[in-house]
Amino acid sequence: MNLSITGFDYQRVTVAEDVALNVAVGGSGSPIVLLHGFPQTHLMWRHVAADLAADHTVICPDLRGYGASDKPAGDAYAKRTMAADIVALARALGHDRFALAGHDRGALVAIRAGLDHPEAVTHLASLDVLPTLDMWDVMHGVSAAVGFHLYLMAQPSGLPEELIGAAPDAFFGHFLDIWTQDPQAIPPEIRAEYLRACREAVPSIVADYRASAGVDVEHDRADRAAGNQLRMPVTVLQQDWGAALGFDAAGIWRAWAPDLEHRTVSCGHYMAEEAPAEVVKALRGLLSR
Repeated sequence: MNLSITGFDYQRVTVAEDVALNVAVGGSGSPIVLLHGFPQTHLMWRHVAADLAADHTVICPDLRGYGASDKPAGDAYAKRTMAADIVALARALGHDRFALAGHDRGALVAIRAGLDHPEAVTHLASLDVLPTLDMWDVMHGVSAAVGFHLYLMAQPSGLPEELIGAAPDAFFGHFLDIWTQDPQAIPPEIRAEYLRACREAVPSIVADYRASAGVDVEHDRADRAAGNQLRMPVTVLQQDWGAALGFDAAGIWRAWAPDLEHRTVSCGHYMAEEAPAEVVKALRGLLSR
């Protein structure tokens, strides 16, 4: 690994057959697991993790398929599977119950963990996504062009991998550029690390997204039909996508999370890097509920 979170210890933890996750652990106190998004690694939490470590045990893994974690081939990227990884990771580190915060793809894993493992997840934070089922429902017309990558990576195996693999830095760098309001928040060495990590993970990243156009939707639909909800305290931080795409973000979230605090932020998508103090404040507020 070229870069690390200062003051954190690194280890590899086996969470499933033939799958080990790269994880950074720091601090002491009640545990919180932080899950990164796309196109990033656990390093996106470097500021938030260092702050929270003052009074919490902070666990920052690379998701399966990303960073220095294992990247199994095939369709091993249902959020249900990735959520089970995180529960197994926390348990291996001695924590049967833990708070969980996720950004982007990591938030989808966190949501699934909260639905599937309510006995393990005490508090849940989601940064800048909607649950998978709702994400697809709000995409329509030309405004859906902002999510072109969702449709590209939903295609059958082969084509998306070939297209993205032909120019990975251009593809992944595009999102680092257009989704941030403060380019200085992702300095050159961090950007280079994100691009390197993604360049080496094209098939697994595509598989992660492809699952969200298939099996993940099936799981969400089943939960909605059964009335399954997130029963723990939930905090959601989002950009004002509702205004841009014409939907009620807080209303959508309230259907999943009765104990909800929903906030709209003014920074860009990469809020843990652009506005870490705001994210830390929100997470500390969540943990006090």
